[in-house]
Amino acid sequence: MTFTAPAATLHAYRIHPSAIVEDGAKIGLNVEIGPFCHIGPKVKLGDNVRVMSHVVIDGTTTIGEGTIIYPNAVLGCAPQNIHYKGEDTELIIGRGCTIREGVTMHPGMPDFGGQTTVGDNSMFLAYSHVAHDCHVGSNVILSNNVMLAGHVTIGDRVIMGGGAAVHQFTRIGHHAFIGGLAAVSNDVIPYGMLNGNPGVLMGLNIIGMQRSGFDKPAIHAVRRAYKMIFDPATPIRQNITHVREMAETNAAVADIVAFIDAESERALSSPARGQRG
Repeated sequence: MTFTAPAATLHAYRIHPSAIVEDGAKIGLNVEIGPFCHIGPKVKLGDNVRVMSHVVIDGTTTIGEGTIIYPNAVLGCAPQNIHYKGEDTELIIGRGCTIREGVTMHPGMPDFGGQTTVGDNSMFLAYSHVAHDCHVGSNVILSNNVMLAGHVTIGDRVIMGGGAAVHQFTRIGHHAFIGGLAAVSNDVIPYGMLNGNPGVLMGLNIIGMQRSGFDKPAIHAVRRAYKMIFDPATPIRQNITHVREMAETNAAVADIVAFIDAESERALSSPARGQRG
């Protein structure tokens, strides 16, 4: 069925005659829906959303205010999971995001909370993929062809280079940088910089910290903590005990300690090939 706007509000958005907006869809003010788009009955588009041509948005999907969606993106269709049986799960995308050509994002699975979430002001370049039950922060950049498996968590201000792939249940801490074509099979600490296949920590994303306004004392503290945590002479879990005192006076170091302490399905990426616990 084709969505029909009430006459009193017809001026509030622009829908191309070839687009299909199904009954039940909620369309905000000043929304633009271009040619040959298909908007499902449970979709919510916030104010000032722009949907270009040949976009499909289905399922229980919410798109935040001001987000721009480029041609051939497919958002909210069924997860690529053999256990999915048509349950009503969600995809929630924040405000001000840019979703480029061919991007795919799927809703969650019912047995893991039923939600895939994306924060505000994030950019997803062409053909990047966000699988079921992923949680992506704000101000994140996924470059072309980045692939997130299910249940991946990406912190705020993470940048991922083209073609990088992330194993399911992996966590990537905020302000981390992932190099192009990297294979991320284990957790990456906040501020970490990872490259290679298999992925290896190559240091810290100092440029990212500077761009976010971290002062020199904070950056130096994180550098000291990094060297202490990944001292090859002793295991990481032993090294972390020596960093806790620093964490009491430095929020950036405290974030790294909390990330390592948190429960996880994956081991911790380190500067050496392989993993150490």
